[in-house]
Amino acid sequence: MIRLLAIRELRSLFAMPSTWFVLAVLQFIFAWFFLARLEAFLEIQPQLAQLANPPGVTITVAAPLFNTAALLLMMLVPMFTMRLIAEERRNQTLSLLLSAPLSGRHIVLGKFAGLLIFLLIMISSLPLMIYTLALGTHLDHGLLISNCIGLLLLTASYIALGLYISALTTQPIIAAIGALAVLVGLWLADISATAADSPWHLLSPFYHFQNFNAGLLDSTDAAFFMLFTAVFLLLTMKRLHNNRVYG
Repeated sequence: MIRLLAIRELRSLFAMPSTWFVLAVLQFIFAWFFLARLEAFLEIQPQLAQLANPPGVTITVAAPLFNTAALLLMMLVPMFTMRLIAEERRNQTLSLLLSAPLSGRHIVLGKFAGLLIFLLIMISSLPLMIYTLALGTHLDHGLLISNCIGLLLLTASYIALGLYISALTTQPIIAAIGALAVLVGLWLADISATAADSPWHLLSPFYHFQNFNAGLLDSTDAAFFMLFTAVFLLLTMKRLHNNRVYG
């Protein structure tokens, strides 16, 4: 059932014209930033050649590109999660899902998986762009894998948070603003915290992504993402259960 619901979400996403518009704009931004970083790298390459251990193209081009993608997803994911449950409730189709022989777990995980697969398809152009550089230079595959894993975990955490906020309201716009406010608020609290041991660092998903962005596969950061995602998915399931019992 989770697979069927995920396919349903994928079909509904690709059926919307706005999805293709967002996809085109995002690919343009990725391509523009990629070419801008590559041009900057080529300009300073004569100076880098004089260094004993110069940074490679993966550090100077790929890592900043993934970092930019993480920021863009922070703004973009709430636009997609806002409709997952809030729009179902507004259109009065959520009651049909709740009355069907489906558990809240099936509904939440199906919608979560559908949007996650869609966003992974959307950002799959990042490694494809970067691996075109392998034709003329050496790439740090470990750093690329670390960034891909980090971006996957970060995207999952964004979706889980947005899905929960979407379950709290009947208005998709309010759900989008609420999810964006929480994500941006955590990010701003993280970058404004001056103390190295500030709790705001520990609560910010973007902060935990930075180690992956630097090529460090830290089990603590991976555990944070899995716990963050699991908590908000469980809260969403609890919310839908309450809707079914008391709604």
